Amino acid sequence: MSGQMETVEQTVTTLPEQEPARAKPKQPRQLVRFVFYKLDPQWLRLPAEQRRAGREELLAIYDEYAQCSLIRSYALYGLRSDCDFMLWQATYDLGHLQGLSSKIRRSAIGPYLPEVRSFLSMTKRSVYVGKGPRGAAHDPRLVITLEDKPYLFVYPFVKTRPWYALSLQERKRMMDEHIRMGVAYPNIKIHTTYSFGLDDQEFVVAFESDSVADFLDLVQEMRESEASQYTLRDTPMFTCVARSLPEILDDIGA
Repeated sequence: MSGQMETVEQTVTTLPEQEPARAKPKQPRQLVRFVFYKLDPQWLRLPAEQRRAGREELLAIYDEYAQCSLIRSYALYGLRSDCDFMLWQATYDLGHLQGLSSKIRRSAIGPYLPEVRSFLSMTKRSVYVGKGPRGAAHDPRLVITLEDKPYLFVYPFVKTRPWYALSLQERKRMMDEHIRMGVAYPNIKIHTTYSFGLDDQEFVVAFESDSVADFLDLVQEMRESEASQYTLRDTPMFTCVARSLPEILDDIGA
């Protein structure tokens, strides 16, 4: 009997250990930055050759970061008095955001091209929209995919604290109304990114559109929605026109 017990114990101790189940790797999220610039008029007083060299240096920096991150330029001159253009950058590397800013600041035109405002955010799945199809290679909401429409409308967004005290079911019911409103404007694409703990706002929303009038109508309709009563702040609002950086620099005299 004792021999049989020893055999059982030996058998138990020699069983191979089972490896713990490995969690499926999470899809990385992108860091997003909207940076607004204002050209100092003193730049226009410098010699033409000095300005030409500074302009070429800036364009080379832009092209360098276009190779490692998503980046687009938009014109705001003539639409707002506090900024001339905006750069929209999306990347997986925080260093790309800092690197672009650092190189522009240290360039010849940098002292004349201050960042007058910026918003930092990150892509994230919405709790109000269903998950992507099972087995999909990636969730498109975690990747900024541009349609390169002619207009972009950008603003920070903050909800009131009572909004977060509501149940998820109640918030989803109200957000469903928002979604239905947006569906009625198929030529407008929304990019919602999240800033909780990263910047002063909670969200940054960017709407690509073919029409300025359609966006105005959509925002006016959304003001009448039930969820809008829980909006604490959604300004400043920026109307941006898609233009290449060389075109923008030409137009502002840089």
